[in-house]
Amino acid sequence: MEVMEQFNLQDFILRLSIQLPGFILAVSCHEAAHAFVALKFGDDTAKRQGRLTLNPTAHYTPFGTILFPLLGALMGGTMFGWARPVPIDARRFKNIRKSIFWVSFAGPMANIALSVISAFFYVLIVTKVSPTFYFYEPFLGMLKASITINCILAVFNLIPFPPLDGSKMVGSFLNYEAQRKFEEIQKYGFIFLLLLWFTNIFSYLLFPAIMMANGFIRLFYVMLS
Repeated sequence: MEVMEQFNLQDFILRLSIQLPGFILAVSCHEAAHAFVALKFGDDTAKRQGRLTLNPTAHYTPFGTILFPLLGALMGGTMFGWARPVPIDARRFKNIRKSIFWVSFAGPMANIALSVISAFFYVLIVTKVSPTFYFYEPFLGMLKASITINCILAVFNLIPFPPLDGSKMVGSFLNYEAQRKFEEIQKYGFIFLLLLWFTNIFSYLLFPAIMMANGFIRLFYVMLS
């Protein structure tokens, strides 16, 4: 029994060390991207509040960035979670609808970009580095985790359900009355998250994320082989 408990603890620590770098970078870049694009469209609210940074301490939230991801790792799966939303003042935008769309899309786009970069280095190591290299397996594990985590975050955040980024992108095309009614379902956001997490629905949503991750890897295999 003691041996089994020790093995489980070691397995958890290994999983955590492999996935944590990719997860922290994913959520930090996601929020920093929102802040960066908002600044480009004229709103410096996030910058003034110190959110235009990759420092994870500026973005973390105890439940979404610490407890929930740890729960995923404890259950033997991929770390999943979220950071504190970046504050946006739409009144500072010249073109509100266009700005909201691109500011909202910036987060998932940052995750897609990180997934592409991780896939490139993953295939680069597989095809160009000897397996005898001491850090060969750890690097591949961290890069594969980064690919998967970023694809999952990108796909998840594109779901058009408030307060996810996808809902804001959809909302930018709605008139005021329709947008107000659409945002009313945000009060069910936490229930929606739990429903996804503890049912097979989330597995179906992961399918396009996994397909995306594998597609990036195959693409670079063709380019680098």
